Amino acid sequence: MKVVTFGEVMMRLSPPGHAKFSQAGMLEIEYGGGEANVAIALAYMGLDTCHVTRLPDNMIGKSVTQYLRHHWLDTSHIIYGDEGIGMYFLEKGAVHRSSKVVYAREGSAFSKITPNMVDWKEILTGADCFHWTGITPAVSKGASDTCMAAIKMANELGVMVSGDVHSRKSLWKYGKTKEEVLPELIGSTDVIIASPYDLNSILSIGNEDSNFESIAKELQEIYPSVKVVADKDREMLSASHNRIQGKMWKDEKLITSPWYDVTHIIDRVGTGDAFAAGLIYGLLHYESNEIALKYGAAACALKHTVEGDANMVSVEDVTSLVKGNYDGRIKR
Repeated sequence: MKVVTFGEVMMRLSPPGHAKFSQAGMLEIEYGGGEANVAIALAYMGLDTCHVTRLPDNMIGKSVTQYLRHHWLDTSHIIYGDEGIGMYFLEKGAVHRSSKVVYAREGSAFSKITPNMVDWKEILTGADCFHWTGITPAVSKGASDTCMAAIKMANELGVMVSGDVHSRKSLWKYGKTKEEVLPELIGSTDVIIASPYDLNSILSIGNEDSNFESIAKELQEIYPSVKVVADKDREMLSASHNRIQGKMWKDEKLITSPWYDVTHIIDRVGTGDAFAAGLIYGLLHYESNEIALKYGAAACALKHTVEGDANMVSVEDVTSLVKGNYDGRIKR
């Protein structure tokens, strides 16, 4: 199985542990981005994964490539140019103190990508899935156009397309809005990961009180090409203790996963990407929608125990949790 992802890879800077910025004498460096996180998670689960991006043509860009290669990603289609890399600063919360994020990603090398830089036919030939997120079209017009070109080529080649359409309003600074751009991308995507709020704000379907089932059904009436709509519920008992459940609308049926009780969160960043990766793995490997959703929810739960942006757990670990092994015993 081969999965191709497309999106920006950023530098993450965080105080050690759960220190506040005001306490920090140093910052730790990690690399991550929604789509790359999905690719890494799937690589750890045993799939061939290729991440397409544009990085600065300097030692920082090369170190990002080294990071991706270290985690088994195909980096042969990475483009290099310009100098800047997108960054974000993360202060990890604990108990009743929330995590906080500050972005600094304008003018990055990735934001200057254009469709003519990427040969999507070559990259997507032989792939089983192409994955995008609503963050990428928000970065720049070039990134948006390049993402649309990838989706169109995937459609032409019969490659399953999955999209996590969550998008931050503050990122749309090039003259377009998510309401103008994302509907066309959504309409050409097979698997949509989105909350009722996302779909209401982007497509003006349903309302603030609409439940997942009704708004997913309405989405499929507008875009028949959307075969799967998925999301997760999160109960936040504190910043350190959450409960997670997956849900899916497919074949005119609402499916839910078991609840997973995450009592000691190590790192919450990237948990949505882990859900997407687990769901993609499940859909590619199992005919059962219930099992596919369980893989998404279990992978999401496990990511809360892993430091960094990406879910570096094996398919055996995810499968064990899917089968109900919650005890965390030492495996010898």
